[in-house]
Amino acid sequence: MSNNVPGAEKPLIQELPRISERMSFLYLERCLVSRQDSAITVTDERGSVHVPAASLGVLLLGPGTNISHRAIELIGDTGASIVWVGEQGVRFYAHGRPLTTSSKLLERQAALVSNKRSRLKVARMMYQLRFPGEDVSKLTMQQLRGREGSRIRSVYRRLSKETGVAWSGRDYSPDDFYASDPINMALSAAHTCLYGIAHSVIVALGCSPGLGFIHTGHERSFVYDIADLYKAELTIPIAFKVTADNPEDIGPATRRAVRDAVAGSHLLSRVVSDIRQLLGSGLSEIPIDESIDNLEQDVLHLWDDKTGTVDSGVLYQSESGRLSPADVDMILQAGYGVILEDGFDCNNSE
Repeated sequence: MSNNVPGAEKPLIQELPRISERMSFLYLERCLVSRQDSAITVTDERGSVHVPAASLGVLLLGPGTNISHRAIELIGDTGASIVWVGEQGVRFYAHGRPLTTSSKLLERQAALVSNKRSRLKVARMMYQLRFPGEDVSKLTMQQLRGREGSRIRSVYRRLSKETGVAWSGRDYSPDDFYASDPINMALSAAHTCLYGIAHSVIVALGCSPGLGFIHTGHERSFVYDIADLYKAELTIPIAFKVTADNPEDIGPATRRAVRDAVAGSHLLSRVVSDIRQLLGSGLSEIPIDESIDNLEQDVLHLWDDKTGTVDSGVLYQSESGRLSPADVDMILQAGYGVILEDGFDCNNSE
């Protein structure tokens, strides 16, 4: 029986489009998702369409969607993310391989979030992006949260006045999309799209969705950190405008509006740039690695407590310079092959 699987070969990471060059998201519901070569196929009662998998940032799968194993395999190979959503909210996030083989940004993120002073500085930088032209470098987290709350409340009041949409506060049930009023349903739908976009960029860069600086204790804390940078300018205004238009089905109408706005604002490129700026800034507490901007390299090292890193793929000798005959026999029997050190004699047991 042949082991060959029909379809295109798994692409190299270097061959895939960057996350900033991809379609932000595609929402599907009540359809069958399968695969043909390097495209996913979407079939419903109206027919079938083909979507190049490598062009996707995130695929949102709504109610009534069935997806094949081979489609999942292709989406994973091309580095896209998948979010299962439903009438009762987001149910599951999954993502393919990162679009980088480097762990530099992930290591940087972990180092920054693990140091109290550097974490505070990154958190302040996140708030600074929301308050351009203001100096927040001396404000405490309590003061920053208060300023942010006041800013968002004023945004709600202004948009309510401009659109004529009544606003009495953010009131929704995470378990029941339809249990709230139209404006809160629109906000939930818009934010779901934004969370999916933020998640797809974070994992494409090799970062952790769970290591947040402002949010904490949740598997998507960093996703919420990043998404909050754009809500006041993107998803909140869209939700009020769509609600004012009184569409027949507010969920799909909101998603289409977000998709169009994301494409027009080049949001994916901005998210990539902002994450690099936040994690790659020269904070004195955590010295920056000189290779932080080179995420294209495909290298693997071994950690060393004295030198930082040493080469992998090498069978190292003990500090005495010799392996015992028992060590040599164990290594060769385990299938590791020949010793890689130049000039080392496996038979020298002196």
